[in-house]
Amino acid sequence: MIRKVFPALFFLLIVSACNPKLPSGLRKNDLKKNVEMTTDHGIMIIQLSDSTPLHRDNFLKLVKSKFYDSLLFHRIIKDFMIQGGDPDSKRAKAEDGNLGSGGVGYTIPAEFRSTLFHKRGAIAAARNDNPEKASSGCQFYVVQGRKFTDSSFAAIETTRLQHKIPEYQRNVYTTVGGTPWLDQGYTVFGEVIRGIEVVDSIAAEQTNANNRPIKDIRIIKVSLIKRER
Repeated sequence: MIRKVFPALFFLLIVSACNPKLPSGLRKNDLKKNVEMTTDHGIMIIQLSDSTPLHRDNFLKLVKSKFYDSLLFHRIIKDFMIQGGDPDSKRAKAEDGNLGSGGVGYTIPAEFRSTLFHKRGAIAAARNDNPEKASSGCQFYVVQGRKFTDSSFAAIETTRLQHKIPEYQRNVYTTVGGTPWLDQGYTVFGEVIRGIEVVDSIAAEQTNANNRPIKDIRIIKVSLIKRER
């Protein structure tokens, strides 16, 4: 009896491992769709990475639930990044200058990948200061960054990263730009594949002392669209 049950149980475990359950509200074909983010400054098309399935699935789930609709880009720093996803920003008043603490009540384990780094246009998860470097369940940022020279990498590698930046990444950072000191500290889970000029437009807006735009910059709606082949 035991010999007959064990192989069947083993088979079920293998099937479960190969077919992880999707978050509520997601369907398998959603995983191959892109994200269209409509803002006050235009539209960005974002492609999420299959190499970071926890972040991918969570972001897709929030998009499908309309979580991001009407939220603000509450923190922007020119030549660095634009940040959004704080649920407290939806109805924030002008005097509410210290946004960025809102969340969904859970975090996501870090998913660092050598192939995903903070190049210009990368989308990554924000987080608070925690030893596991677990990500916020909803807040994200899009990298604007700047271009680096070969000589400027030395200080970053020795003081911030304490390791050498791979040559292929260095080439991107010197020709396209980005924020290399954030690598392996925050999870990158996708990139803007169309509409990077929208990031530049948002990043150019005037901000207050807390880096909140003086004029609200709103995410009007976010939806899933068919991925172009």
